[in-house]
Amino acid sequence: MRRETLLFANDQFYLAFNNSDYELMEALWARQAPVFCIHPGWPALTDRESVMESWERILSGDESPDIGHDNVRVFDHGHYASVVCYETVGDNRLVATNAFIEEDGEIRMVMHQAGGCTEAPEPEPQVKPYMQ
Repeated sequence: MRRETLLFANDQFYLAFNNSDYELMEALWARQAPVFCIHPGWPALTDRESVMESWERILSGDESPDIGHDNVRVFDHGHYASVVCYETVGDNRLVATNAFIEEDGEIRMVMHQAGGCTEAPEPEPQVKPYMQ
């Protein structure tokens, strides 16, 4: 998987999150491969139905989420790739891992996990998003 393609997919995830765009979020997640998601403070969601229900619930809230992501690192594992980054949600810093595979010729998300981070690095200066 090309690094730029993975970064684009990761940016799409945060775009869907910030715009409360459930359709984009749903399109990003794998349909055939096993998926899981661990939101901060939630139990592990280990099937596509529960993962998508969680995103529908989160994205249908009254307030649009405002989540920044920075300090992005890509790890290519051959048959899948992961992206580790830091999220800024209000005054909180979280560390997140997002994993992607190629499914039916498209890059699809198979895992998202985010949790608190006591020693998060300072946000890097904004760079041009890969989705442009």
